[in-house]
Amino acid sequence: MRLLSLLFTLLLPLAATADEVRLTNGEWSPYLGQDLPHHGVASRIVEEAFALEGVQVSWEFYPWARALHNAEHGKSDGSAVWLRSPEREQAFYVSDPVVESSYHLFHRKDHPLEWSTAKDLAGLRVGGAINYDYGQDFQGAERDGLIKVKRLGNEEQALRMLLAGRIDVLPMDKVVAFDMLHSKFSRAERAQLSFHPLPLRSDSLHLMLSKQVPGNAERMAQFNRGLKALQDSGKVSQYLLEVQQPLSLAY
Repeated sequence: MRLLSLLFTLLLPLAATADEVRLTNGEWSPYLGQDLPHHGVASRIVEEAFALEGVQVSWEFYPWARALHNAEHGKSDGSAVWLRSPEREQAFYVSDPVVESSYHLFHRKDHPLEWSTAKDLAGLRVGGAINYDYGQDFQGAERDGLIKVKRLGNEEQALRMLLAGRIDVLPMDKVVAFDMLHSKFSRAERAQLSFHPLPLRSDSLHLMLSKQVPGNAERMAQFNRGLKALQDSGKVSQYLLEVQQPLSLAY
């Protein structure tokens, strides 16, 4: 009896963590962020989808390269949220879409923009962030020398250069741009900028679970069930609307 009691005591910590998933995360407001409410809207969707399946999320925040590395090599269970690619599908189980991201071309209102393909940006001073992929059309035009892109260290710096007239065009996720303009720029500065309604690229972003972690295939099935239930409840649409409405009004 004493041996059984001892075994039960030793197994309690394992039982307590059996329904926990450890996920890496990064900073990309308002989707993701350590100090944001719910750690950002994408994190909230991931966490609540897992909760519907009885799984608790433990978040670990790192710079993006480390977040992906730790998840890929099984140092954590997975990471949120990412574009899917053939390379990532080799290392990860990739979820159904969590959120949609739409990149648009921002410009000053006193310099109107008309474009249909990236080649139409030839002759303009185009900005961009280092290591950002803006889609096949844009990347191809840059690679072939049809457009010249000034790659900058971060998007806030790029927006300030756009305001200062040092670049003419800047691609950004629309929701991220609105959030940054609202939190780091004045109303007078925001009033100087606009964006073209034609998306440069639109993509879905996904939870990824490492194939090196045992049980992650089953975990992904759980997550996708929880995500569908959360979507069917209308909460995903509600959360995305909540995070965008004040930004649109403030912009």
